[in-house]
Amino acid sequence: MSGIYLGQYLKLEQKLTPQQILLSTLLQLPMLSLEQRIKSELEQNPVLEEGEEDPDELEETIEATTEEVEKVEAELEIHDADKNSDEYDKEELKEAQESTEIEDLFKDEDTFEIKIPKDKSKEEFDRPEVSQTSLHQHLLDQLHTLRLPEVEYQIGEHLIWNIRDDGYLDRDLDLIRITENFDTTIDVIEKVLKHIQHFEPVGIGARDLRECLLAQLEEQELPDPLAISIIKDYFEDFKNRRFDRLMQELDCDKERLIEAIGEIKQLNPKPGRELFETHTNYITPDFNVEKIDGEFVVTLNDWNVPPLRISNTYKNMMLDKKNTDSETRSYIRKKVENARWFITSIYQRKMTMMKVMEAIVERQLEFFEKGPDFIKPLIMREIAEMINMDISTVSRVSNGKYVQTDYGVLELKYFFNERIENEEGEEIATPRIKKRIQQIVSEEDPKKPFSDDKLSAMLKSEGFPIARRTVAKYREQLDIPVARLRKGI
Repeated sequence: MSGIYLGQYLKLEQKLTPQQILLSTLLQLPMLSLEQRIKSELEQNPVLEEGEEDPDELEETIEATTEEVEKVEAELEIHDADKNSDEYDKEELKEAQESTEIEDLFKDEDTFEIKIPKDKSKEEFDRPEVSQTSLHQHLLDQLHTLRLPEVEYQIGEHLIWNIRDDGYLDRDLDLIRITENFDTTIDVIEKVLKHIQHFEPVGIGARDLRECLLAQLEEQELPDPLAISIIKDYFEDFKNRRFDRLMQELDCDKERLIEAIGEIKQLNPKPGRELFETHTNYITPDFNVEKIDGEFVVTLNDWNVPPLRISNTYKNMMLDKKNTDSETRSYIRKKVENARWFITSIYQRKMTMMKVMEAIVERQLEFFEKGPDFIKPLIMREIAEMINMDISTVSRVSNGKYVQTDYGVLELKYFFNERIENEEGEEIATPRIKKRIQQIVSEEDPKKPFSDDKLSAMLKSEGFPIARRTVAKYREQLDIPVARLRKGI
């Protein structure tokens, strides 16, 4: 017979408050995503609204304090108290909630309103959306200029809608299944696909790179027969840069082969990503770092983030106990609390991001003064300790955020890197090693490219003690192919 055992035990738990969860979520958002999140919040919470700034006011900041947040939490605890408690019965609980001084939430007309000084030199404007024809519509327009039977129009439309954004036909598309659906033959499908591949941009709708390049060569006014032969009959040798074998098989000399390969190199391997890219991803820096009067100044690029406040209409409804019933007041109370947390989190996000970026500038001062060659080894823990925050907070701020510097737009993660110690005990940041690998490869003889072993030996002789496997890892991160694929004619 099994017994029931009663006992006491201690358990340590860590729980996140709704405010902490909201703040951590907002910290991860880059500036453009934050703008969308604010728009979404404005749509969902009727209490929240964009506040117009008074041009006569120079500066007003958010007035939410820890005490006020604790007051909200205390009110929530009363609201969610156990209704069967001996201390409160239902009537007492309702009375306690009704008697809560809502006026305390609105002591100041500008409470919970973010107002940051405007930079008069910058004009506010909305980002314009570029109107352009989609790739699929562009191809459909061309399809209907041809004189084809109705079934071939239908097949053509089906094929076009299965073209990916990079311009290639979807690999999962089964041409045999299309013949069954349209009661036709594979020759008809191939004929229609051939038409599409010679639309503008030429090579669109190809099933692989070979077919894409071949269509572009065939469309030329005076196509090079040797280039066509290379792609059509010896593509694997060309792809693997077996140039000696190509010269032997094609019975041509080196100069003629170089000429043909030059023609091939001018072709577009991804015709769908030229004029008809669906989404052009522009990087909008979250920070700007400028040197002003001899000092580096960090600014947050939040010019398009609107000031937020709680609606005066709902304030008045909350205060008007005679004309607003308790259910409505309870609903508004909840929305007010959500708005308070959201506005406070927006402000805290700004402060946290500024702290992290200013700490990075302080630790990487030589980089900002002299350039990439002077970047120092740095880990997130060092920044977290500087600003007395958790590493996870620094990680959230750094992830997907960019900064405008005198040396280009860089991701914040660029400033965090591994370190290698040389024989003199000097710590070397990995970006310096990667840059050196790029330089060596760019200057190598294309006929005799350096292997990873050779690169490792060269770097060691220069004071960068890294193994061959590390060289291979950095080379792959730099998108540099192996020596065999870097070999020229």
